Amino acid sequence: MQSQSHFTEKEVYASDQLIVRQISPHTYVHISYLETERFGKVGCNGMIVVSDGEAIIFDTPSTPKDSEELIAFMEGEKLHIKAIVATHFHLDCVGGLDAFHAKEIPSYAFKSTLSLASQHGFPQPSVGFPDQLALKVGSRSVFVHYFGEGHTEDNVIGYFPDDQVLFGGCLVKADGAEKGNLEDANTTAWPTTVNKIKTAYPNLKVVIPGHGEWGDKNLLTYTEKLFQ
Repeated sequence: MQSQSHFTEKEVYASDQLIVRQISPHTYVHISYLETERFGKVGCNGMIVVSDGEAIIFDTPSTPKDSEELIAFMEGEKLHIKAIVATHFHLDCVGGLDAFHAKEIPSYAFKSTLSLASQHGFPQPSVGFPDQLALKVGSRSVFVHYFGEGHTEDNVIGYFPDDQVLFGGCLVKADGAEKGNLEDANTTAWPTTVNKIKTAYPNLKVVIPGHGEWGDKNLLTYTEKLFQ
């Protein structure tokens, strides 16, 4: 990743199952692992935005146990988790929801995600939104936006304007990554959806994909070309 001026990325937590890295002044990536039949053990990224003692988390670690570990870390840092946002219905986004619900942490997702998670027998977020959502985290705001189909029909992105960070989730591919799991994908719509994101946020400094290394806005161009 191209480091931003005056900011050095640092690891703030690491165990066998969970890593948390600070990547900009208020933004962190949490990395956990999902066991898959097709791809083996896969590293999965989520985003944490922190401001004034509050935090909003994007995507759960893939199991309740790993999610409990993330929650315990946040509590140890004296951070109040205001919300968890699932960026699509797959287990690498919703698999740990029960751990958040047990702590009475509100969970949000695009309205289609609720029904898709339910249809697949996956944990279901509690609050659906139509196509965009703004959430306060301390004195700042973080935004969730649906731009169209791609990796799944319900995939959304998270955007934190203060640090110009985009959490693309599985809609965005790491540099050099292959197309990945296309089971629920709309590969025709995918490049158009990513192009809309590029147009909406021209000044991004950091883009976090669902899997693999984060980078700058070139990841959007890479993803768009991959599916063209």
